[in-house]
Amino acid sequence: MSEIEVVHRPEQSRYELNVDGRLAGFVRYRPHADHVEFLHTEVDPEFEGQGLGSRLAAGVLDDVRATAGRATVTCPFLAAFVKRHPEYEDVVPPE
Repeated sequence: MSEIEVVHRPEQSRYELNVDGRLAGFVRYRPHADHVEFLHTEVDPEFEGQGLGSRLAAGVLDDVRATAGRATVTCPFLAAFVKRHPEYEDVVPPE
């Protein structure tokens, strides 16, 4: 079983998805005064089709929720994820 970890890298304005210590994907964001804006998600082609993009999305949104933060999403992948997972409406309010 692989070790999967979502790590916040604020100095790079991104979250990284590591699988067994290897970078498998990331989400770039832009911080704002009252929220964070998620801009872009990438998963390395080697790791696609394993549900890791969804694990990354959930990890990112769970981290924002843990800090009582709010987010907006311009990234199409994360927008689709939030639409399929209304439990994150407290983090990304519906438009």
